[in-house]
Parts: sequence; structure tokens; C-alpha cells
Amino acid sequence: MAEAAQPRGMADTAHPRGMAETAHPRGMAETAHPRGMAETAHPRGMAETAHQRGGLGGEPQPRILLVEDTASLAAVYGEYLRGAGFASRHARTAEEAFRLAGQEKPDCVLLDLRLPDSDGLTVLRVLRRDSPDLPVVVMTAHGSVATAVDAMRAGAADFLVKPFAAERLAVTLTNAVERAALRREVRDLAAARPRTSFQGFIGAAPGMQAVYRILETAASSRATVFITGESGTGKELAAEAVHRLSPRRDGPFIAINCAAIPKDLIESEVFGHVRGAFTGAVADRQGAAAAADGGTLFLDELCEMDLALQGKLLRFIQTGSFQPVGSTQLRRTDVRFVCATNRDPLLEVREGRFREDLYYRLHVVPVSLPPLRDRGADVVTIAEAMLARSAAEEGRAFRGLAEDAKTALLAHRWPGNVRELENAVRTAVVLHDGEWVTAAMLPQTLQNATMRDGAAPPAPTPRPAPARADADRTRQIRPLAEIEREAIERAVELCDGNIPKAAAHLGISPSTLYRKRLAWGVGTR
Repeated sequence: MAEAAQPRGMADTAHPRGMAETAHPRGMAETAHPRGMAETAHPRGMAETAHQRGGLGGEPQPRILLVEDTASLAAVYGEYLRGAGFASRHARTAEEAFRLAGQEKPDCVLLDLRLPDSDGLTVLRVLRRDSPDLPVVVMTAHGSVATAVDAMRAGAADFLVKPFAAERLAVTLTNAVERAALRREVRDLAAARPRTSFQGFIGAAPGMQAVYRILETAASSRATVFITGESGTGKELAAEAVHRLSPRRDGPFIAINCAAIPKDLIESEVFGHVRGAFTGAVADRQGAAAAADGGTLFLDELCEMDLALQGKLLRFIQTGSFQPVGSTQLRRTDVRFVCATNRDPLLEVREGRFREDLYYRLHVVPVSLPPLRDRGADVVTIAEAMLARSAAEEGRAFRGLAEDAKTALLAHRWPGNVRELENAVRTAVVLHDGEWVTAAMLPQTLQNATMRDGAAPPAPTPRPAPARADADRTRQIRPLAEIEREAIERAVELCDGNIPKAAAHLGISPSTLYRKRLAWGVGTR
């Protein structure tokens, strides 16, 4: 029947680009498909009704977005689609195609590579960028096969050379839709099975499975990801995973640690500066915001950022524009934000150290990384992976962990999380050799882990009472914790309460200083 409707000889006459108006004169085309044709032939309600009614066997009809600027060809292809059991919408331009693709969520796009307002390959790349799982079948005329090959390289699911029969169109679209559905099903099945690793992470703990799912789901969007977790839990690794899985994977990934940069320099690090902006600015310098254009900007330890700079960051996020230090010109950039902190951001908001409007602008997709002590057997799994890598690097013969070493690792609380575990394993490998790492090879803090978790400490060896003169001398010895607190408080006082400045003078990170003062019950300002 299709061959009768469009025999090969007739197709060559009826469908070349220049003959569309001959086969379908303006009056006839407007009668069959007037300018409002798409909405008349396939009104929104009709497309949804057809889809809800279902196709053969009661299954929903696949929804096809037809992107074709020639009304006569669109009419023919629309009939082909209806006859094959597809529900379709029609777009004449690239702009309309982008709008309908976002609104209708089609199962497949049938795209003409020649459109009045855009190049078809550009439309293909944008559709694939915004919806990586959406199959796109491109249509091209005789003599444009090379362009179709370029489209396949750009991510097209298949291509059709005009003119084509109804059966060929139906088979091509059916295959594209079924392959896309199969890929989604395989991905869903894989996601349902506990994963032992993910984008550099190691571990199968339930808490990590949730993290893996969130990172994978959020990566394809433009939404800001806000990562929280203790130091050493892998916040930067999570940020890198979001970037690698996102459509921006080929763009730059720029990381900036807000706690490691002095307050007076961080604005320049983020936004750049022009020559002469301040003493020492001998040339224009590009900041992280400009360097991350087209990619991802990772702001680590965000809660350490000064309040004044937080306001400028908020404006940058809202408008996409910024001013380098010392410049009067606004510059625009396209970045995706990922943020991280080892502090409680809501507590920082309540204490007035973090802007509430910035918090709600950034806290779109929250990701909370569990501490290592809450990940159970992951501790041993991670340690064994680290042991294999360190042994290979150091030329050691270790094959694995002895049972007493595993017990010690599981008993430890890991305040430094994965970073502390890596240090412990590396120390054991560097200082020892053998077939198995035993508990005796681990750092002393780990060997005593079981004792700290409940076992009574060994009784101290009795010593003779010191002479009175010795006792008088030892009274001058003060606890180290007391000396440390006195030094920190004195530094904060000399710096007029400026925590980052005091931390820089003390040679420690501001986050460490904040935690110590919080543990002492001392407020910060």
C-alpha cells in the first residue's frame, strides 16, 4: 500500500526539494495543512488522547517530534506516522523544536537537517546535550549522505535518505525507540543492583548507594549540587563525578578552595583582575569564573568565604555576569556550580556567617557524604584497594589484610575518614613488607582502637613517688591542649576576631580553627 501511495518513480518527482510546491500547490497545501496545521491535525489534546488510548496490544503509542519546514513533506510524513501507529507533533523551526522537545518529552525526534533558522547538526547537538537519552533520527536528501554521516558521529540514532517509503520510516523509528528503551532498562537494572564502585568511589554501603544515585541523576541537569560531609569523605571526588557524567564533561573542571586562599586574594582568584587593580597586579589575570566557561566551577569549603564576597557570588549566579577586580566592564560566562563544605550550612546561616539567599540559591541538589565510620565493611574494601595500589607503587609483596588488621580497621572511629585510612595503609606499606598486613604493622592509634571502644586499658606500671623537688618542677608543666587553646585565642584577639587571618598566621586551615573554637564553646564572628 505504501508503494502505491509513493512508488519509487513518483517519489522522485513529488519530493525533490525544488518540486514540493508543484506536487502540493500552495492552495492545496494550505487546505491539507494550513499554517495552523500542526495544532489542527495534532492538537495537544489529540496527541495526548492518542497516546493515552494506546497502540496495538494496549501499549502507549510512541510520541514522535517531527521537525520539517516544508509543509507538503510534513503532511506526507504525518500520514506515514499515523499509519504506523505513532503519535506525533510537528515543528517547522529549530526554535519550535526546542520548545516542543522540552514540553512534550517525545520518545524520538525525526529531524530534517535543513531548517530555515538553524543548521540541523546544531539542533541535533543541542537536543542531545539537553536530553542525552533522546534518540534523534535525521532526514537528508540525495547528495547529502556525508552530512548524515556527520550527524551519526554527533549522536544521531539513525538517518533516512529522502525519498523513503512509509515502511522504512516505521522500521527506523521503531528500532530507535526500542534501543533507547532497552538502554534505559539496562541502566535501571544496573542502578537497582548494589554497586561496589562508582566514578572513583569504592564501597557498597547503603548510604553510598544513595549518593551514587543522586550524583548520577543530578549530573545531566544544570542544577547546582551542594555537597556536605566531614573532611576526607570525598567531596571533591563527588564534584568530579558530577562533571564527568554531565553534558559538560568535555569542558573545564575548575576547583577553588575558599579556605586555602587569603581573604584579600580570593575575589581575584574567583573573578580575576586587571592590570593595576592592586599592588602586585602587573598584568590582567583570568579568574576561576572565566576559566570554567562551558564547564564546571567547584567551590570547595564554601562556608569559609567572606560575607562581602558571598554577595558578589550571588549576583554572578543570578545573572551569569561578573566584574574582574579593578574593571568597570561586565563579563559573561556559562558555568555549572558545584559547592562543598564540611560544616553545617544551615547553622552557618543561623549564626550569620553565610547568606541565607545564597544558601537557597545554591542548595538545590543536596548530597550528604556519610563518614567512614558509618560505612561498615566499606572500610576493609577501601583499605584493600589502597593496599594493592600502594604495594605496587612501593614494590612490596603484600597480598592483603590479616584478620587482626581488619578487626582493628573496623574498630577505629576514623575522624579523618578516607584520608586518614589512606595514610594508615601507606604508612604500613612503606615501613613493612611481607605477605599480609597485620595489626602490629598499623599505626599505634589503630592498634589501640579496640581498647578505646570498651576494653579496659592496661594498668600502668607502678613507679616510685618522685622526690619533692621533682614534684615542684613538674607543676610547671601545663597540658598541651591548654597551651594550644591559649595560643589560638591570643592569635584571634591580635587579628581582631578575623578567623581566616588568625589561621593563616598559625599555619592551620580556618575550618580547623572554627571546629576547635566550636568545641570549646567559643562563638566566632
